[in-house]
Amino acid sequence: MKIALDAAAGDLGLAPNIEGAVAAASEELGIIVVGPVHEVETALRARGVKPGDPRFEIVDTREVVSMGEEPSSACRSKPHASILVCAELVASGRAAAMVSAGNSGATMVASLWHLKRMPDVLRPAIAVPIPTARGTTVLIDGGANTECKPWHLVQFGMMGSVYARHVLRTVDPAVGILSNGEEDCKGNDLVREAVPLLRASSLRFFGPVEGRDITAGTVDVVVCDGFTGNVVVKAIEGTASSMAALLKGSITGSLHKIGALLLKSAFATLKKKMNYDEYGGAPLLGVNGIVVICHGKSNAKAIANALRSARSLVETGALAQIASSLDEMKRSMEPDAAKA
Repeated sequence: MKIALDAAAGDLGLAPNIEGAVAAASEELGIIVVGPVHEVETALRARGVKPGDPRFEIVDTREVVSMGEEPSSACRSKPHASILVCAELVASGRAAAMVSAGNSGATMVASLWHLKRMPDVLRPAIAVPIPTARGTTVLIDGGANTECKPWHLVQFGMMGSVYARHVLRTVDPAVGILSNGEEDCKGNDLVREAVPLLRASSLRFFGPVEGRDITAGTVDVVVCDGFTGNVVVKAIEGTASSMAALLKGSITGSLHKIGALLLKSAFATLKKKMNYDEYGGAPLLGVNGIVVICHGKSNAKAIANALRSARSLVETGALAQIASSLDEMKRSMEPDAAKA
């Protein structure tokens, strides 16, 4: 299996991408490194990779969509941008999946241009795995769609459930919709209109959930529009980092050294569980190909785990499972969907 890596993308540049690729590559997992060939070759050699290593293939391109560029305009003006090349490799079958820590909007554009939406998918969505007190909760949409309609959220719930069931191995995942209260009457127009559709669906719908329910693990999948989801994800990341710093300061300031040492292992485990590096990336669900979007500040460990996650998505047949679930939902709810 080969996975295309957008090597020059991301806030930290080439180094963590190459280091992550070297860590993840194996006889079973080859990496197509998309980026400036001379810089890529130099970086690979610096990490002990010999020329001609069968685990690596380089596709040369010097164009990159930066984080600050408007996605559609940048992709039109840079037809050979690394993210577009990655999508072309997946579309042609040369790569089984693609991974990028670059401009997520550009990743969405490239995926829609070259991979297209899956049949019956209204909007692709980013499924973000969030560590919780009970395991992992999938938040979808994590930022692909700032404006949504009620039926979009129903499909998000379906795609998120497939991801939770087949990739995260969650048995019979429960789905909630993010709101400002547990009652059906609360929430904005989008939430209130989506609730009855979710209740009528074949999903195991729990009902509206509040922000605190996400990290509590009350449900396995939380659906929301992409604007809200992106804000929530970044708030959780910031809170986790701040709490880790506060706990570290409290321990070193109030306990004897032996007590701090006793707690060190426990807090190391907690830090690992809450670290997005462990999850690597979030899949863009609903396009005809496996696409994993990484945090812009992803380090080598995150990139390596994202590549492994992409491999897992391919091996578990996530695309076929989503297509099957979409078809089943369409057949069971077609009259209602037509009205929407």
